[in-house]
Amino acid sequence: MLLNKLQTCLEHIYEIPSQFKVQDFVIHDAMLAAQLDNSDNPRELPEKLLIHQNGENVDVALYLDEQILRRLEQLDPTAQLTNDNIHDFWVALEGISHFLYLTYHAFYKRAISLFELELQAEVDKYIMSAFLLGQQGTEAMPDSLHYHLYRNVDFDQRLQADELQRYVQANELAGKFATFIAYCINNRIASPKIINTLRRFYRLPQQQKIRDILSLDR
Repeated sequence: MLLNKLQTCLEHIYEIPSQFKVQDFVIHDAMLAAQLDNSDNPRELPEKLLIHQNGENVDVALYLDEQILRRLEQLDPTAQLTNDNIHDFWVALEGISHFLYLTYHAFYKRAISLFELELQAEVDKYIMSAFLLGQQGTEAMPDSLHYHLYRNVDFDQRLQADELQRYVQANELAGKFATFIAYCINNRIASPKIINTLRRFYRLPQQQKIRDILSLDR
């Protein structure tokens, strides 16, 4: 399954083996997703992580538009990531990132914020794109990748003010972090150092993530 394969790639990068496989939690029924969406501002989206917490118990489902998954199965990004599949890839990967980050921290009974989910997903889209492009023979990270992820961005007009602020801040901080990672890759800094930086970042609490990104000189 492609979704599990992408999850495994993220687990390998961050060294976070999971007891759960995302494909087991995926639903494609938009009406069911709408019924399960208990967020303050429900929106019709091609991907959304649905969470219901009852005490210490957390129920999770990942809604993903079935057409996106079908297109990705026809144009597998793990075989070749191109302009034809990269946007579908980012949509699916965002859901996988949310799922993995939530289940990883839930296992250790750590509370996380919606901002953390968004920040990590914005980072993961760049990191996984870089990972796949590297496997497919692209040694240097193209500037267009950073541009389309972090500068050529249109935010959903249905977002409330606090939600928009969260998405904008997550995007800006992730873009700064991605700039640093691209510098490391393009200047052939040793891969173990990059991997250690990513793994440390993944495990940091929210405020430390923000401080670390703001302290970057690249």
